[in-house]
Amino acid sequence: MPRPLRLRRGESVSDAFIIATVPDALFEQRRLAQVYDPLDPDRSDLDVYVALVEELGARSVLDVGCGTGTFACLLAAGGLQVTAVDPARAALDVARSKPGADRVRWLQGDTTALPALQVDLATMTGNVAQVFLTDEEWAATLVGVYGALRPGRRLIFETRDPDAQAWLQWSRESSRTHAALSDGGSVESWVDVVDVRGPFVSFRTTFVFSSDGAVLTSGSTLRSRRRGEIEASLKSAGFDLTDMRAAPDRPGLELVFIAQRPADSSARRVIGSL
Repeated sequence: MPRPLRLRRGESVSDAFIIATVPDALFEQRRLAQVYDPLDPDRSDLDVYVALVEELGARSVLDVGCGTGTFACLLAAGGLQVTAVDPARAALDVARSKPGADRVRWLQGDTTALPALQVDLATMTGNVAQVFLTDEEWAATLVGVYGALRPGRRLIFETRDPDAQAWLQWSRESSRTHAALSDGGSVESWVDVVDVRGPFVSFRTTFVFSSDGAVLTSGSTLRSRRRGEIEASLKSAGFDLTDMRAAPDRPGLELVFIAQRPADSSARRVIGSL
């Protein structure tokens, strides 16, 4: 089942992805953003990132596509300086309401319009690296992250292995989830794959609320890039790929990439941009 993290909305794959400029409904609609955490309470997928933050000795982190802020708040609680960015206002409202949220610098937007930053580490957890459907969007995101990193520091992100075809296991039955809500009601959700074409997978998440019978949906599209594409895009943005590991929570399905902005990156980035 796909974890519907921090996604942007796209049109049908067959409509050549006329990409909307607004975030996915799951994170932009207040009612849906408020049920994201209750429907996905097990965030053990973040353990690998917490371990990597410690392994790399980072003291300041840029969390790209922070969504409802679980990871950002977790890092801030550990004493790190955290800047978290996401285009969805409703998701950020949820994030800002969490305990310890006042320790995080929250920004609405994306990496193409960041304030001046010099962080030790940038992260894109979950599906974040897969929501950039065009090469231009992905390249612009990497360039923005590169500019926010101190020379010699790193970017970490994960992406699905397209050859694993994980979407074959995404079904209404396997993805059905139920959660109790604080208002005494409950919400049920499930995922339906609606289109698959090349590296693009489109799916729809349905939410049914018991309190009033409301049925809401959120459509999403992900793009999985092959290792060669990832390596080429990182090199073009000025990064060195320093490590690639299997995602421990999805072995055989996802890979975690670790890229470094070189210590002599000022000269290299100018050359790479010519």
